Amino acid sequence: MAYFSSLFSPQTYEAFKHSDRTISGVRERQHNAAQKVQSGDKLLCYLTGLSRWFGMLEVAEGPFIDRTPIFQPDDDPFVVRFSVRPLVLLEAEKAVPIYEDELWTALSFTRDHAKNTSIWTGKLRSSLVAIDDADGQLIERLLLRQAEGGPTFPVDLEQYRRLTTYTAHRAERDVVVTVPAEPIDAEVAGPPSSARESHRVQALLADIGSRMGMSVWISRGDRAAVAGERALKEGAVVDRLPLNYDQTTLTTIENIDVLWLHGRSIVRAFEVEHTTAVYSGLLRMADLLALQPNMDIKLHIVAPNDKREKVFQEIRRPVFSLLEYGPLAERCTYLSYESIRELAAQPNLGHMKDSVIDEYVEEAE
Repeated sequence: MAYFSSLFSPQTYEAFKHSDRTISGVRERQHNAAQKVQSGDKLLCYLTGLSRWFGMLEVAEGPFIDRTPIFQPDDDPFVVRFSVRPLVLLEAEKAVPIYEDELWTALSFTRDHAKNTSIWTGKLRSSLVAIDDADGQLIERLLLRQAEGGPTFPVDLEQYRRLTTYTAHRAERDVVVTVPAEPIDAEVAGPPSSARESHRVQALLADIGSRMGMSVWISRGDRAAVAGERALKEGAVVDRLPLNYDQTTLTTIENIDVLWLHGRSIVRAFEVEHTTAVYSGLLRMADLLALQPNMDIKLHIVAPNDKREKVFQEIRRPVFSLLEYGPLAERCTYLSYESIRELAAQPNLGHMKDSVIDEYVEEAE
């Protein structure tokens, strides 16, 4: 028997509670990871947004592919599935916050880190990450204690409300959208230190791409600042995009923070956010897809870990969810600053493909 993580957003958590609780699934891109899970293994359920452990599921069967919608009427993305038996399933106020000292000071991936850092979050970046036996046994013990009437950990209802969603009905299908309780923040520049940090991350992205053998585009407005942060291989950064698009599309593309290119094709596009609203990058990605809906590019919003939930809230707004070509959340994923630093430290990047990025991305569920 082994332990694995199982991540739930507040939306999928609520949906699972209102289902028959016998099926748990992940996205198709995690099919290989799912092959490591066997009958009898335990899925430890973690609630993102609130950062709490709320449940434990025993795997009865799987993995298997099933495209029959369960959580969403017409388009359920969690098609790699397991039949499960719920061993513990707690309400949010009974779920155990990871920041509780009893957990934080004992878990192998948190105990050596300050609570205000994001270094530890790599372990909970996605579902089906193996959890050490000692860590798993501790989490299991606390979950069982809570199921028998352990302490209550109050939930900030206003915060939780901001993380809830509703379904917008369209002719072709229903789409889950988020309407945050607070007004849209003003789009203002962060302090100089914040801007410099974003330039460091842009430089790392450029370096990673060039070490993988790709050409790199850096938006002209940031190029000088990025060059001041890191010396890149000569010729790695292109001065002109080798693309045949109309001028409106080209102008939109040229304003994206970092692009990875292979030959005459864009492989991935990155918007590095350090402003309050996390909005301009999403708008730029949406503009690009509106202009070229059939463009096959992986899109990423890169932001500090403390803006992770903000990214997910904004990308689920109706303006981004009800687009003609489909929800932006299905085409654009989140990457933390820490994950970029972790990837940049890999010694064998020259032998890796750009698809390694998919091991670090997080999606708005």
